[in-house]
Amino acid sequence: MTLSLAPFTVSPQEAGHTLAKVLRSRLGGPSWNDVRKLIAARRVKIGDAICSDDARRVKEDEVIVLLEHPKPLPRTAHPSRLVIRHLDEHVVVVEKPAGVNTVRHPAELEWSEERRELDPTLEDLTQWAIAKQLSRSSHDLQRLRIVHRLDKETSGLVTFARSVLAERELGLQFHKHTVIRRYLTVVPGVISPRTITTTLIPDRGDGRRGSTNLPDSGGKVATTHITVEERFTGYTLLSCRLETGRTHQIRIHLSEAGHPVCGDKVYVKKRDGTMFDDKSGATRLALHATELGFTHPATTATMHWTMPMPSDMAKFVEKLRAGV
Repeated sequence: MTLSLAPFTVSPQEAGHTLAKVLRSRLGGPSWNDVRKLIAARRVKIGDAICSDDARRVKEDEVIVLLEHPKPLPRTAHPSRLVIRHLDEHVVVVEKPAGVNTVRHPAELEWSEERRELDPTLEDLTQWAIAKQLSRSSHDLQRLRIVHRLDKETSGLVTFARSVLAERELGLQFHKHTVIRRYLTVVPGVISPRTITTTLIPDRGDGRRGSTNLPDSGGKVATTHITVEERFTGYTLLSCRLETGRTHQIRIHLSEAGHPVCGDKVYVKKRDGTMFDDKSGATRLALHATELGFTHPATTATMHWTMPMPSDMAKFVEKLRAGV
């Protein structure tokens, strides 16, 4: 049975129902088994992310897309391919591939391990890789504790806490902005070195995060230090050091400065309401967490790592460098 459906927005009447129920209704009543199969086959997107949980409760105004063909997992989304840069009883540092969520959606937390294997997060991959390295079952390991995260399409260095002590101490370091975090990114146009400081709010008026000049907005101050790594014809490779670590901070600051990150599909609206036209050919968000450093939560030793751009982003940069 071939199932097809145009993209649609969840209505108020559909909000709160399971993905399977809403899809079945929209598709005209196929069997529950057929609907669950197409969801498990990675043919359904909610927003920009594949959703393989048929029991996921949808929200009003979410956009659901039924793909013509299943979307394969990234080649790097396998524990054997995950690079662990550091591992001890308190912390683990890994290289996150693009295309993988850092953590699981709250609605998916009760998934079995078998189900998680169909759509693993970085948290899953890391735990499985640790289990393999230590020759232990993942069920016997202490759970990973989230202290920061990267967007799905962003690659780079990520750390998880493996103990209560590490979770507390790393949390304090992130809160005090003492953790070293530097990103590489490519933007259109010519941009000069600068420091951008704004107050970010969850909704700037169009449903997206953004900056505000309104007093008493309840927003949070965000500061990004920008330097130029290399200039190409029509594009600039930037290094962005976070002083604060707000959600989507770099993407928002660069977009509001008139230079949205190449490959970004969210922060692409200009101040006059028109859209930026991305002609870069970027195959994904051109953002990479290249440097990470912190004080070890137990030993107080200085810990520091760097990671070069992965091959997909390096090839993109090389094309710009060659003027292709």
